[in-house]
Parts: sequence; structure tokens; C-alpha cells
Amino acid sequence: MIGAMTGSLATINTSCKESFLDEQLITGQSTDYFKTQDGLDDLVTGAYQKLKFKFNYIWGITNYNLGVDEFTDANNIMAHYNHYGSTLNSAEGGSNQPIWDNYYGLIEPANIIIQNMPTGYNQSSATYNTRLGEGYFLRAYAYFELVKQYGGVPLKLNPSTGVEFYFSRNSEEDVYNQIIADFKQAYDLLPTKADQTGRITKYAAAHFLAKAHLFRASELYSGWNGGYVAADLDAVIKYGEEVVSAHPLCADYIELWDFTAANSANEKVSEVVLAAQFSDDASTWGRYGNQIHLYYPSVYQNLSGTKRDISGGREFSYASATEYTMQVFDRVNDSRFWKSFITKYGANDQKGAPTWGDADMPFAPAGAVVGEKRFNAGEVGIKYIVNNQGDTRYAKYENDPTNNALKDGVMGNTHTFVRYFKGEPQSWNTFGGRGNYSDQIARSVALCKFRDGYRNSIASQFGTRDAIIARSGDDVLMIAEAYIRKGESYYGNAIEWINKLRQRGGYAEGEDRSKHVDGGQAYKNNTYCAGKGGGYSADGSIYWESNTYYESNDMEGQETTASTKNAMLLSGVADVYNSKTDGILYEVLGATSNAEKMMCFLLNERTRELCGELLRWEDLARTKTLDARWHKFNDGATRGLGNFDPNIHYYRPIPQSFLDGITNSSGSPLTPEEKQAMQNPGY
Repeated sequence: MIGAMTGSLATINTSCKESFLDEQLITGQSTDYFKTQDGLDDLVTGAYQKLKFKFNYIWGITNYNLGVDEFTDANNIMAHYNHYGSTLNSAEGGSNQPIWDNYYGLIEPANIIIQNMPTGYNQSSATYNTRLGEGYFLRAYAYFELVKQYGGVPLKLNPSTGVEFYFSRNSEEDVYNQIIADFKQAYDLLPTKADQTGRITKYAAAHFLAKAHLFRASELYSGWNGGYVAADLDAVIKYGEEVVSAHPLCADYIELWDFTAANSANEKVSEVVLAAQFSDDASTWGRYGNQIHLYYPSVYQNLSGTKRDISGGREFSYASATEYTMQVFDRVNDSRFWKSFITKYGANDQKGAPTWGDADMPFAPAGAVVGEKRFNAGEVGIKYIVNNQGDTRYAKYENDPTNNALKDGVMGNTHTFVRYFKGEPQSWNTFGGRGNYSDQIARSVALCKFRDGYRNSIASQFGTRDAIIARSGDDVLMIAEAYIRKGESYYGNAIEWINKLRQRGGYAEGEDRSKHVDGGQAYKNNTYCAGKGGGYSADGSIYWESNTYYESNDMEGQETTASTKNAMLLSGVADVYNSKTDGILYEVLGATSNAEKMMCFLLNERTRELCGELLRWEDLARTKTLDARWHKFNDGATRGLGNFDPNIHYYRPIPQSFLDGITNSSGSPLTPEEKQAMQNPGY
């Protein structure tokens, strides 16, 4: 039994202190312990740790949200995953192998739970069905993660009793049948309500049943899925509706991201179906903790007048939002853009703030004085203007080393990054498509959904926020997609479901459109920041509570609190076919038929609702739209570091360590030919 296939049973469990996942070390127990009720309880609890894996480290961004239409690489060049370069191969061990190892590391304890429960656990116990259901769920979840990345993988359904070296790959069809069967077992066994925060419920199983059926009905599997599609689509609707009924959508999109402290109220909103449990308890962090907050931020600390603080986050800056992501939103009516992205940063370094220079004076605003600060700490220091192509207000100011902008001929006092200068053409997949900060790949309109101002130091990589694994907003879109796939006579049903999210995404009557909220605000409740107004800087905070909505939309002087909810609603299929926002994307992608436009709109709506939530690569892979959307919208297509090949890159490479460690049926190491036969094509 090689380590890559089985992982370890020595798990340390981490989470909220009041939840069931307090730290428990079970390293010292023999396998006989897992034949007892206490042992099986501990083993189930220990296995929950693997639900955190996607959020632990760099693989969360590389394998799930780079090399797509939504995000390209940023201050860290990722030639393998974003560009599909030659280093994305079977020997890649930074992200690819850990996914294989860790999900097979979950399958082994799940197999033990499933096998030992009938004999080692009191079947009349109130928790018997729950523990068995958790075992089935965890095994299905692990195989689902594996099949989405690698295609058909070895199915191992019994615990190991000794060292094993012989494995063969099962087909995708076999793996999906097992996944769906296991999730169904979990669905039948699990309770509708968890008795402890973070536990898996019947509705978590229903969510993943809907998702597994939708994946199996998708284009990636068209070579074999014909006999399943009709029933799969009906199953998506059945299970998805159950989830939405049990987990109503939040009334306001911001409720999902309104994080104020570890274990705070927004982590328990009705829309969340399942979340990986994290905490501010350092004793539970283990090696990684939650690190997704590191990968989306734009670099701000090297701009004069700003320095890194807890509220702004630590900017590893791996992912930069693309021109597609800026374009796909109706940024006047759809609040989801402004509730998902950061467009203003505070200044927190008075000494380092920039001053007006002699060369600035012809362009400086009235009252500017040479040598005086352009802005002070405690004021706005950085702005991103998300305007449209054709905007004539902005021009480059060449004298400014910070690449500032002139607005109507006047130099702004802040560091101002503009999406489009006067006369610039729209650019989809080149460096120029990143706006006037395109030559500074550290800069982007940064996703804020994972920002964490409750960390215990400026440099800490250990996030404290729970990480959403499943929410009912995704189920709404899965139901809508199932109706679209059922054919044109069902498009009205799809629109009815999509409208639930679009209406929620509109501004409410009386809502302040200039307000910004994200998890950076947690610094205010963070004891590590006590007495330091900006989270370790008495000068101010990087976190800023407003956005550039009005300036970006050229609506200054037109401030309003009118509702946009009706403006967001689709009145029928004609609104999809003739969408002003989506129409330019139909044209770029060559979507001309009604069916193509409906699916294109659906994938665009998934961006508007789920942007950055670690779902995009698998959604584009399963629909086989990754090829077109990467080439059209990711600047990796034009930078010469690699190229997406549809004959190869819809799957990841089987890790070389696995192929080198197993044997054929006769017990001999695999020959090069046998390894190649087991490997995915092209690797």
C-alpha cells in the first residue's frame, strides 16, 4: 500500500472552538481502535480535516481558478497552470500530486468507517446513521474531486490490510456511478439538521448529488453519458430544489462575505450548506490553515503612502481578474461586482505619502503646493476606476512614476489605476487588457471575498474564516442549467431560477451604492490590533469602506438610492438573446444560436454569482468551454509561456510518483509503455 494511495490516519482536526472539530490527535491509536464506537467517532471527526484541503495552500488557486477566463496570473507567474506550459506535467509536485495524495488519503478512512460501522458501532445508537452517512459522503466527495481533475481513477472501496502495489484505472463512468451511489447513501442516512456546527447534513449530500449528476450530463463526458443525461438533469432539479428550500438565499449578497471576526454570524447564514471550519485558535491550525486569502490581493504595500497591514491582507498576488471579469457585470445595476471586488484602499503611512512635484503643477488640482503631501494617512490612497472602453475622461500622466491618470486634464491626488484611457481599444487577452496597470502585474481589481482582518499578525498566512464548500446560490444555477439543457421549451423555467439571483444582486431601495464591505473590517474586532487604528498602523487602515462606483460609472453628481432589482430581472428569453452586457461576449465567443447564447449566458451568470469561489476551472472543463474561453479571455494565450491544448488539458496528469510506485498484475514495476497507457493523453 503506497502512501500516495492511502494517506495517513494520523489526523489533527481544526476548527471553531465551539464546534465538534476541536483538536484531537489520534496518531497513537491502532487500527483496532477504529473497530470501536469511540474510535469510529474519532475517525469520522478526523476525516473532516480533508474538507479543508482545497483552502489550505496554493493548489486552491492553481488547480481551481487559474488558466480560466475569470483570472490570469498576477505578480507570481504561473507558467504551468495559468499558461498550460511544459512544467504542467506528471512530475509537478507543488499542486498536482498533493491533490492526488490528499483525496486518496481521505478515501482510506472513509473505507474503514463504511466497513467497520455495522460491526463496531451500536446500530441502535442515535448517531449510527449519521456516522455511516458521513463515511459515504466523504468517500464520494474525495472521488468527485479526483475525477474532476484526472478523469477515471482507481476505485478502492475496501480498507487496506497490508501493503498494496497493484492498481488499475477505472473508467469515468465507473467512478461517477460510485460517486452518485455513495452520495445517495449519504443522502438517505444523514439528518436534515446537524447537531454540531460544521457537520455534514442530508442537504450537503443533496447539493453534491445535484452537482455530480450535472457533471455527468456535461459535454466532457459526451462519449459515454448518453444513457444518463435525461435522468441526470431531472435529478439536478430534484436535489437542487430541496437544497434551496432548506437553505434559503441570503436577502443581500453581502451577507455571504460580511466577515467581522472568527466564528461570526456571517459564517452561519442560511445560504451556506457546508463550510470547512477554520478558527483563530492557533493550536488548531496545523501546517497550513486557510490560505486562500493570500492569492487574490493586489499588491499595495510598495505604493508610496501605503504599507502592509492586517486589514489589507498579505498580498501573495497570484490571481488577477481579467477583462472578461470586468466586462461580464452590469456594473451600474448589479451590486455583486462592487460587493466582490476592492476599488479603494486607505493610506496608512504619513511619512511615505507622495508629494506634489514641480512637473505636476500644470496638471495639479487647485490648491496643490509643491512639496506638500498629495494625500494624508487616513485618507484614500489608491483608487481603481473600472470604466468602459470609449470613456474620454482619462489620459495617462507620463511624468508620474506611479502611473497615475489625468482626469479631464487634472492629475488625481491618489494612486489612480484606470481600466481604459481615452482612445484605447478593447483588449481581451493581451497584457493591455488589464488597464493602465497592465505593465505592473502586481496591480488588479482584487477579489475581496476571502479577505481576513482577523489574522494574528501582518505576516500571518493563517486565515481564520470558514471556507464555503457549498451554498444554495450554486444550486439555483445548477437547476437553471439543467432546464437549459432540457431544451428550448424549458428556457422559461431556467430564467425563473436565474432571476432569483439577479433580483437578489440588484441594489435595494435606499441602499448606498458607494459602500464597501469585506472581511478586512475584522481588524476592528481583532485584539492583535487593539490600540492601533489601522491594524498595526496608527496612521490609518488599508481597508476602506467605500468604492469607486460613481466615478467608475461616470455618475458623479448623480448619486441615487433607487432600487435596481427590477432592472436586473430578465423578462424572457429575448432579454438573454439581446443582452447588452452579454452580447459582446456572445460575439467574441461566436455564440449565435439560441442554445449557445443560453449556455453562454449561464456560464456568465456563474461568474457574476460565484466569481473566484474555486469552481471555475472545473465548470469550464466539464462544459468543454475552457479551450475557447482561455484563448479569448486569458492573456496567457498571448504571452508565449504555453498554450491550452484541448487534446490534453481538460485533464491533469496522473502523478509520476504513483506510476513509478505501482506494479502490473504480475507484480513487476510498470514498463514505460504501461505507464503511458495509464497516464492521461499528452503527458
